[in-house]
Order: sequence, then C-alpha cells, then structure tokens
Amino acid sequence: MPPKPKITRDMVIDAAFEVARKTGAENINARTVSKKLNCSTQPVMYHFATIEELKRAVYTKLDRYHAKYLMKIEEPSKGVMLGMGLNYIRFAVEEPHLFCFLFQSGFAVENNLLEMIDSEELVPIISAMQKAIGMNIEQTKKVFLTISLFAHGYASIIANNSLEYDEELIKTHLERAYRGAILAVQEEMK
Repeated sequence: MPPKPKITRDMVIDAAFEVARKTGAENINARTVSKKLNCSTQPVMYHFATIEELKRAVYTKLDRYHAKYLMKIEEPSKGVMLGMGLNYIRFAVEEPHLFCFLFQSGFAVENNLLEMIDSEELVPIISAMQKAIGMNIEQTKKVFLTISLFAHGYASIIANNSLEYDEELIKTHLERAYRGAILAVQEEMK
C-alpha cells in the first residue's frame, strides 16, 4: 500500500485561503480546511496550534496576493494611480470575501491607514505612484491617502453588496479624486 501523501503547512494555508475565498474567513476551521484537503483534522492542527495562527498565515498570504493584484494594471498608459484604484475596487467586486478578510476583519498588523502608509508592503505601490506623479515621497503619501480612502469607500460599499459596480462611473470619480488630491498637495507646496 502506498504511503499517504504528506500534508504540508503550505497546503493547509492554501486550503484555508480557498475556504476564505469561497465562504469567508469566519469559516476557516480545522473541519472545513481538512475537508478541502480530503484528510482528517490532525494535519491541520499539527501545523497550526490554533485556528487564529492559521488565519494569520492566510492573512499574510492574502496580503501578498492583494499587492500583486493591485500592480497588474490593465492600461498603464492611462495612469498608474487610476489603474491601482480600479484594481482595488475590482478586487472587492471579484473577491468580496477576501476583501472583507483583508480590510474588515481586524487582522491587519497596522491599526489604521496612517500606520499602514509606512509599511513595507506598500513600498512598491508608493514607489510606482511617486514615479508616475513626480512628487517627493511625503507628497506622494498624501495623494495616496486621499485616493486610498476614496477607493476603499467605494470598494467597501461594493463588497458589502450596497452598490452595483459601474466601472465607467467609478473611473470618472477616481480621476476627479486623483486630480483633486494632486492639486491640493501642489497648493500646499506654494
């Protein structure tokens, strides 16, 4: 009889990620993850002492997944910021359970956006923005905060089924918010 395939830590994280994606992070538990892996709960609990620990590992994977998603800009010629903003909102449309886990579950290491702005995870995003708008890092962070709050509001409302996704309308609003944020920062420089 061949040996049973070994369930790795990464396999458990991937299975829990899929549970979060399909039904929400609140449904991550030893039973749902083991069912996804077609095994007993023992391998899940072997790799993770608690479900909280497993959820944190899934959150870390999701954070990286989201950052890559943001950077896949469909039309960079129309603006990096617009592309990232639209991707942020599209993520909420396409992955509502993951969006809620990432931004509405309390698992973020940072307590708020003002703390998050200086996180290592945002360095590639802030750098891409800085290059696109030609401002210094502090000015870029101000523009980023304005756009982030605007996009997050849209995405949250959509992810919670309170607004229908209308990409053209959202593009228009994002472009206005972006131009307004840049103008406000430029006026502060005078």
